[in-house]
Amino acid sequence: MNPPSNITRRRFIQAAAATTFAPLLGPGAGWAQQARPATRAIPSSGEAIPLVGLGSWSTFNVGNDTQARDACAEVIRNFLLAGGRMIDSSPMYGSSQAVIGYSLNKLGQSKNVFSADKVWIADGAAGPAQIEASRRDWGVPRFDLLQVHNLVSWEAHLPMLFAMKAVGRLRYVGITTSHGRRHRELEQIMTRHPIDFIQLTYNLIDREAEQRLLPLARERGIAVIVNQPFRKGALLNALERRRLPAWSAEIGCTSWAQFALKFIIAHPAVTCAIPATTQVAHVLENMGTASGPLPNAGMRARMAAIVEGV
Repeated sequence: MNPPSNITRRRFIQAAAATTFAPLLGPGAGWAQQARPATRAIPSSGEAIPLVGLGSWSTFNVGNDTQARDACAEVIRNFLLAGGRMIDSSPMYGSSQAVIGYSLNKLGQSKNVFSADKVWIADGAAGPAQIEASRRDWGVPRFDLLQVHNLVSWEAHLPMLFAMKAVGRLRYVGITTSHGRRHRELEQIMTRHPIDFIQLTYNLIDREAEQRLLPLARERGIAVIVNQPFRKGALLNALERRRLPAWSAEIGCTSWAQFALKFIIAHPAVTCAIPATTQVAHVLENMGTASGPLPNAGMRARMAAIVEGV
């Protein structure tokens, strides 16, 4: 299906639902035709992970509502079928960790996920207990990645995470920030500590990370996870009032969501972007961004120019 150039995310999904997405909702149906997502290596290990992952902030905080939990499980099922691996969460995200655990148990898929979680507590001594509670919620034997959430008590938590990694209870150590906050402090941590990952906010509008953090990540061999690629949806709401440029078809974009994600994952320092969603159609659309051509530096500059003033 080739949508007109002024199509919106919502209208495209509605139009495509009866054709492109509907056959995919059955167990595995139609997936043989789906292109697998492109991957990028984690610098500290060489392990390759898909360029698009799955966030859980707000979207998976559905409590004990069984219907809502099952809807989240369906999102995760389709994410994994489309070749996704990294799922990111935090104790800050309400019931999201338990909902992920419910979904993985229902699907029998805990072994196929790259589990990324966080420690988020001011009391450094309470970090191990919080991590263990999170691990039980997920139902995994160990996390692939643990990150210090928004630099909270990082001086206490980082040594603990490095110790866990040293004895095989953890594969990777990271630290996060969001909303463009505390970039200078994050830069100092990146320079002084052997972390494997950082997570930060980066999108078509919030581009401060380009100035120092992304180049430093490449220099230091640190993987980068990008949060808030759509600015909680505000970016897409603004863009959908405009016409999608015809030249975006050159990189396989059929919607503004794919346009915005392609801009992010094409940056050579970015390892994985983690858009969050509650809809199967959206997760399929997002995963489609990780296949096909990516914009080069010149086209990325052109893409950024499109949103100036948004």
